[in-house]
Amino acid sequence: MKRGKKYKNSVALVQQNMLYEAKEAMDLIIKTSFAKFDETVEAHIRLGVDGRHAEQQVRGAVVLPNGTGKTIKVLVFAKADKAKDAEEAGADYVGAEDMVSKIQNENWFDFNVVVATPDMMGLVGRLGKVLGPKGLMPNPKAGTVTTDVKKAIEDIKAGKIEYRLDKTNIIHVPLGKVSFGVEKLNENFGTLMAAIIKAKPSAAKGTYLKSISVSTTMGPGVKVNPLRLSENN
Repeated sequence: MKRGKKYKNSVALVQQNMLYEAKEAMDLIIKTSFAKFDETVEAHIRLGVDGRHAEQQVRGAVVLPNGTGKTIKVLVFAKADKAKDAEEAGADYVGAEDMVSKIQNENWFDFNVVVATPDMMGLVGRLGKVLGPKGLMPNPKAGTVTTDVKKAIEDIKAGKIEYRLDKTNIIHVPLGKVSFGVEKLNENFGTLMAAIIKAKPSAAKGTYLKSISVSTTMGPGVKVNPLRLSENN
């Protein structure tokens, strides 16, 4: 892939074999941000687990103290009083069979998170083949299958993110925007890592935090020292 001059200048600021302290890494990715828009800052965490085994899966959700900087649209599957609660809590879309039809017939995906009450999961299950691959299927571990739809929506709007392993045992999550600055990004990162460390499966053996890097949407990756994170928890 051919890289532009701005990207090459950014790469030159990063010592490729260096493991940075978290705060130093946040400072560096802000300095290496060169896009004309407010880039998203992302974390990529490789874990020493085998996600093919259920007992080694790592999945959960955490509310980032400073949010993600992104406007999140929430779709809620609920009826009666729970539907009313969802609307009052600020859900962007609320429905049941009508929403299933809209997704199936119109290929409609104008939402970022799906929340459902437990009694609606039989209905939502019909969408498993389309929501699953997009990472949108509601899940109790992520707090998106719940009777307390009000709290779920409030948490999501406040900056709740879901983390889960991909097929290569890496977790990819947003930490915020470049405009947040070092302190807020570092605080979000610390909250995320504390949650992931706490979620370590008892079946996991050896080194849990294999490698961590942070980057902006367009910028180079910066490696974070995982040992220091383990020592602090």
